[in-house]
Parts: sequence; C-alpha cells; structure tokens
Amino acid sequence: MTILHKKEAILTFLRIQVKDKPVVIGLSGGIDSAVVAYLAVETLGKDNVHGFILPSSTNADEDATLATKVATSLGVSYETVSIEPILDAFKTSLHELTTDHAIGNLKARIRMSILYTKANSIGGIVLGTGNKTECMIGYYTKYGDGGVDLLPIADLYKHDVRALAKELGVPQDIIEKKPTAGLWEGQYDEDEIGMSYDTLDAILEAIETNGDMSSFESEKVTRVQHMIEISEHKRHMPPACSL
Repeated sequence: MTILHKKEAILTFLRIQVKDKPVVIGLSGGIDSAVVAYLAVETLGKDNVHGFILPSSTNADEDATLATKVATSLGVSYETVSIEPILDAFKTSLHELTTDHAIGNLKARIRMSILYTKANSIGGIVLGTGNKTECMIGYYTKYGDGGVDLLPIADLYKHDVRALAKELGVPQDIIEKKPTAGLWEGQYDEDEIGMSYDTLDAILEAIETNGDMSSFESEKVTRVQHMIEISEHKRHMPPACSL
C-alpha cells in the first residue's frame, strides 16, 4: 500500500470513528503529534480540532515553539498548560518519586488526565499519537500517552510517519527533529531504545512478516524481541477474573 493509500485509509477511519465530535490532541512539537494534527484538520476541519501544549521543566523551549508552529499553521485553537505545578504537588505527597522513569511516567499520566479533562468539557475525543513502531515494543506509558480514545497512526512504522509528514506538508524542522519525549534531561528515544528507528523498523517488519533477520546484529534482534514480550500487557485489557 502506498503512503497515499495509507493516508486515505486513515482519513476514512477518522471520519467513521469521530463522526461529528470535536477532537483533542496533545501537541509535543514532534513529528507524530504533528502528523495526527494535520490528518485531523484535513478530515474534520480546523474548528473541530483542539491542541494542547503541556510542557514540563525538562522540555526544551524548541518543543513548545514547534508545537505552536503546528497549531498556528493549521489554524486550530490551542492552549498551553504547564504540568510543573501538578508534578510538584505529586512530589510533595509521594516521596517514592525519586527516579527519572517514575517521574517521566507520571508526567505522561498527568498529560493524559489534562487531555481527558479538556475533552470531557467539550464532549470530545482524545486522539493518540502513537505509531506502530512504538506500539509494537511498548514504548509508551500505560495509562499515560497510551491512554487515548483513537490511534490514527498506530499502523504506520516510524519511517511511514516521516513519509506521510512530507506528503502532508509538515514543516521540515519538525520532520528532522531528533525524537524525544523530554521526560528527563538528555532523554532521546533512540538512545533509550538502544538503536535507530530505521534499524528498529527493519527488525520489526522482519518479525511481523517472518522475514530473514540474518543481516541484523543478534543482540539487537534479541533486544527487540524482549521489548515486545515484556510490553505485551500494554496491548491488552487487564486480565479479569471470570466467575
């Protein structure tokens, strides 16, 4: 399927799922949220799309600048809400918040809560921005950025997202921006994952299609397989006791 066919399939998905409701999107300044915003505006119109920029102290100024650039270029309404006061309140009450990962996961869950509060206030739907690469390895926070109503680009690998971004006219500086969630100082996606997105995509595609993986470094294949295995719980509803 070409990238144009994939785009049309996503637009159809959004029309069917959203119907006449407004949508809420967290704008991070990264390529994934930008692509979802562009798709939403093309499908639903700018008046039905509401962006929220939710920075913390560990987000670079560039993140908010690029997020604002997306909102203004599309003509959508947007609001900036710092999560820092909310985070400080948690830190005051919960002394267990001592590691980067614990605080980073909390940041994602605070953002989720804000987006749902905003969506509830307008009878809207929260659009997720997770791509296929990250969904397959569980590279997201459970009940954080994984807590959404719809996932429009969840069947696009990261390289597909880049291709679609070019097709949609997403600004080049966003396309070329080094992927980061800014959850702690110096945090970059590829460093944390342990390989480039291009390598990760290639391994995941080989796994998905039962393809030849002999050309990949064995330790990277093992690492990817392990990430898929340990994140399986994120891709399912919690087990329920059936009586």
